[in-house]
Amino acid sequence: MFKINNVKIIPAILATVALTACNKTPEDAQTQAKNTSLKDIEPPNIVFIYTDDQAPWALGRSGNKQALTPNLDKLSSQGMYLPNAYATTPVCSPSRASLLTSQYGYELGIDDWINDNPKAKTLTGHQFTLGLDTKFETWPEILQQSGYYTGLIGKWHLGKADDYHPKKHGYHEFVGFRKAGAPPDNPQMEVNGVETAHKGLTFDILTDYAIDFINKNKANKFALSLHLRAPHYRFLPVAPEDEAPYKNMDMQLPHPDYPGLNLKRGKKLMREYLSSVRGIDRNVGRIMQVLDELNLADNTFLVFTSDHGYNIGLNGIWHKGNGFWLLKNKPKGTENVPGGQRPNMYDPSLKVPTIVRWPNAIKANTENRSTMPNIDWFPTLVSIAKGKVSDNNIVRGKDFLPALLDENTLLSTDYYAAYSTQHQSITHMRMYSDGKYKLIRDFNNQGRDEFYDLVNDPDESHNLLQTQLTPQQKAIVTKLHNAIIDKMRSTNDPVFKLIKS
Repeated sequence: MFKINNVKIIPAILATVALTACNKTPEDAQTQAKNTSLKDIEPPNIVFIYTDDQAPWALGRSGNKQALTPNLDKLSSQGMYLPNAYATTPVCSPSRASLLTSQYGYELGIDDWINDNPKAKTLTGHQFTLGLDTKFETWPEILQQSGYYTGLIGKWHLGKADDYHPKKHGYHEFVGFRKAGAPPDNPQMEVNGVETAHKGLTFDILTDYAIDFINKNKANKFALSLHLRAPHYRFLPVAPEDEAPYKNMDMQLPHPDYPGLNLKRGKKLMREYLSSVRGIDRNVGRIMQVLDELNLADNTFLVFTSDHGYNIGLNGIWHKGNGFWLLKNKPKGTENVPGGQRPNMYDPSLKVPTIVRWPNAIKANTENRSTMPNIDWFPTLVSIAKGKVSDNNIVRGKDFLPALLDENTLLSTDYYAAYSTQHQSITHMRMYSDGKYKLIRDFNNQGRDEFYDLVNDPDESHNLLQTQLTPQQKAIVTKLHNAIIDKMRSTNDPVFKLIKS
């Protein structure tokens, strides 16, 4: 089990036994939500804080003593913690597109991070004209139609062309950066349609704009998306108070004894990464404070989550789904997976730190271990806002509100994800887990399939496909493989057509 000072990433299935006796069915909870809990509550303001590359273990509430996040821990004590929330693709652009549309990245034509940087390496070509098509309905559009004043502050990365501008996807206001990357300080940002130079730390500047948005709209019903750029690499600089606790700390890595691990670099990465996370925490505290000062906290639906997870040292790698080896010597590569690359679907790449607070409706200091994919945010936010999805729209996710209203409602322990890497490597990874076992298929590269027993090997360190499987394990592999195929077929995955032919 992945541990850093006693933090554990716990498979969702382990919660099932403890909750089974007292669980309410999703149908019961849906009825309760509609008939009692919310019927007399006005749709709340919405503040959706979305970080970039934040691991599920980069949160004090997870049990990680190295993650110094007092404001996020306070937020968790005031709301509900969701330890099994996850991204359907462990990289930014497709995950962000899925968040907005409740469809998988491959349905939207966005498989990997949109590479619009002519200086960035790519194995399949740059994507200067790619973006999220306006034919796909987004939840900010529906909230606009429901009377919300909407704003996006921060990272977009769903197409830098004007055709894909955030204002064409349901945001009244946009301040931030449309392209792939931004530095941690002194950013160039679009303000009122004009690229404007700023001085200071990027997350501080973005939070300044967020606070200004809240103040200007405090008398209205608003939905603010604050998409922070941190803790994306490059991690530094941060404020001196964010970095100070880590300067002399002996940083712990999950697998320090992994053969050939560059331990010195790994500790440096961990120190800088958690310093950046601490800066996020400080700015979340600023948002919480302004909501309190304006007496908006009780009826504001405040979400904290990330676009996907991250690794530093787990099984010898660092980064996210398009991971890199953190080794002194790069392993030999192949034509599709060059040396130094480790594309993966590890849980810490997929899972995201997630907290929801809504004092008027959600019980404080609770936890729900249901798996929640990012595609669930669309129907959940539309439900909370009492909006209406277009009749011809495809919504893959489910309304997660029943689980938010009752910690004992276990909606699912399964999770499915897809990632076709295009730039650092070329893969077609598809993954399905029942919470107890996980199967990963790479339909583009033979020999890269993986099968893990998450109960006995939650770190995913022992690929059982490299051993002699028992008859029971073979049956489980078949069941999970069929689940992958069924999901690919039902969602019109282009890779399904390739493997079918």
